[in-house]
Amino acid sequence: MSAQLAEAIRQLVSDKGISEELIMTTIEEFLLAAYKRTFGHDDNAVVRFSDDGQDVTLYAQKEIVDEVMDPATEIALSDALELNDECEIGDELLIEVDPSQFDRVAVQSAKQKARQTLREIQKDTLYSEYKDKVGEMIIGYYQRERNGNIFVDLGKTEGMMPKRYQSPREVYRPNDRIKALIYEVSKTPTGLQIILSRTHTDFVRRIFELEVPEVYDKTVEIFKIVREPGYRTKIAVYSNREDVDPVGACVGMKGVRIQSIVRELEGEKIDILKYDVDTRSFIKNALSPAEVSSVVILDESKRQALAIVPETQLSLAIGKQGLNVRLANRLADWNIDVKTEEQFGEMDIAADTKRAVSALFGDVEDEEITRLAELPEIPPRIVDILERRGIELIETLVGMSDEDLRSIDELSSEDVSMLNRIIAESVEIIEDEVEEDVPIEVPNAIGAADDTAEPDDADEDPSIVAGQESAYEDEDEDEEEEITLISELPDVPENVVSRLSDAGVTEVVELLQMTGKQLKAIEGLSDEEVELIQEIVRESVEIIEEDEDDDF
Repeated sequence: MSAQLAEAIRQLVSDKGISEELIMTTIEEFLLAAYKRTFGHDDNAVVRFSDDGQDVTLYAQKEIVDEVMDPATEIALSDALELNDECEIGDELLIEVDPSQFDRVAVQSAKQKARQTLREIQKDTLYSEYKDKVGEMIIGYYQRERNGNIFVDLGKTEGMMPKRYQSPREVYRPNDRIKALIYEVSKTPTGLQIILSRTHTDFVRRIFELEVPEVYDKTVEIFKIVREPGYRTKIAVYSNREDVDPVGACVGMKGVRIQSIVRELEGEKIDILKYDVDTRSFIKNALSPAEVSSVVILDESKRQALAIVPETQLSLAIGKQGLNVRLANRLADWNIDVKTEEQFGEMDIAADTKRAVSALFGDVEDEEITRLAELPEIPPRIVDILERRGIELIETLVGMSDEDLRSIDELSSEDVSMLNRIIAESVEIIEDEVEEDVPIEVPNAIGAADDTAEPDDADEDPSIVAGQESAYEDEDEDEEEEITLISELPDVPENVVSRLSDAGVTEVVELLQMTGKQLKAIEGLSDEEVELIQEIVRESVEIIEEDEDDDF
C-alpha cells in the first residue's frame, strides 16, 4: 500500500500541478469523511503520515474505561491490556482502523468529496499561476476546434482562443505550434478558463520585445500601437538615447528583425514610424508610407487636421478602403482629412485657416495688429490705464512722446520704459509713399490748436471722407464712401452721440466747426469724452479741399 500511495501522490503532483502538501491534506480529509460516514462523527479520528510521506494510517482515539458505553470512543480495560500491558483506566489509546472495513457508501461519499477538493485545489493553483501571467506571451499546441473557437494545449491546462481573437490570415491544423497572448484568466463552474489572443496590440508589443533587444531593455520605447489584424499595423516608437535610431533598431540589419515579426504575423504589413511631440510632424509620420507635403490644423479643440499630399500620393495616403488614414487617425488621435493641393485650393475654409496654410508655403505677410491689447507681453494693468485715457490703438501710442506718457499719473518710469521696449520689439512703422502729383489729404486737427482759434474757411462745404489713406488712389478707382453723421463715425459711444444730438450737433461738418471749448460747454460731456471725440476725429476724418476749377 505504501508504494501505491507514493506513486499516486507523485502522479497527482506531475499531472495536476498540485503540491504534495495539498494532496496529503486531501487524503486526510478523504479518510476522515469515510470515518465520519461510518461512525457518525470524526472527533476522535486521527490521520498520520509516515516521515517519508509514503504511508498513511487512520487511528481511533479511545478512552480506557471499566464499562463501555460508546464503542466508538471507549474501550474496555481488558481489551486495552491486550494492546498495551502498561495502560490504565483513564488513559487514551490510538487504535488503528482498517479503511477496508468501511462500507461502500462511506467510501464512495469520501471519494466524491476528495475529487471535488482536488478539482478546487487544482483550479485555485492554476488560477494563481496564470493570473499573474495576463499580458504575457505563451506557447501552446493546437488541440481542437469547436464553433470557430480554437482550444490550445498549454501543458497543465488548456486555453481557448475565440474566433474574434484570431487573425483572418491564419489557418491552423492539429498539433500546430501557436504563440499567443494571455488576454484573460477567470474561474468558471467547469474549471479554469484562459482566453488567448493574437489580435490584441499587446501581442505585437510582446513580439517586438522578443525580437528587438532595444525595446526589451527600454532603450527604444513604443509610444502607441494601432492595428487592423491581418492587414496592417502602425507602431510609433521613440528612443531614450540620441545615438540610437528607434526605427532602425526595430527594422534591424537588412530588415532581419522586422521580417521575423512579419512572418509571425503571417505576412501582415507593419509600418514603423518615429513619434514626434509636434502634432504636424507626427501626423505626417502617421500617414506613412505616403509622403505628406504639409499638415494644417483646422480645429485644435476638436482635434481636426488636414493633410495635403501630392496627386500621386493621394491613394497611398488613404489606403485600401481608407485603412491607412483610419489607422493614422487612431494613432495620432486626430481626425485627419487627406486632400491634394488642387482639392485644398477649391475648399471653402475660414480665413484664419487659409492664412495658416499660406504661411506653411511661405507666401503670407505677418498679421497686422492695431490695438494695444494685442501687443505681446504688455500687462493688462497698463492696457487698462491707457484705455481709460482713450488710448486704445497702437498708432496713438506710437505718436505719444515720453513726456506725454509720464504725465499719466498711474504710469511709472518703469512702465514707460517697458512700453518703449515692447513697441521697439513688436511694432514696425511703415511710412506711406506719396506720389508727387497727387494732392495730400490734410487731417483736421480739432482741439490741437488754441481753443479760441476759429476754423479756416468755416463757411465752405468740405467733403468728409472716412478712411486712413494718406493719398488719393488713381482716378479709375472707386471713390471712398462718404459719411456725414456723427453716429457713423467708428468707436463713438452712444451716450456721446445722444448728448451732441441734444445740443443740435448731429453732422460731422457741424462737429468740425466747433472748438474744444465749445465742446466742453455742452452739458453732460466730460473732459475725457471731449478728448475721445477729438481723437476719433483725428483718426477717422480727413478733409479734402474741393478744387475751384472742378465742375460738378
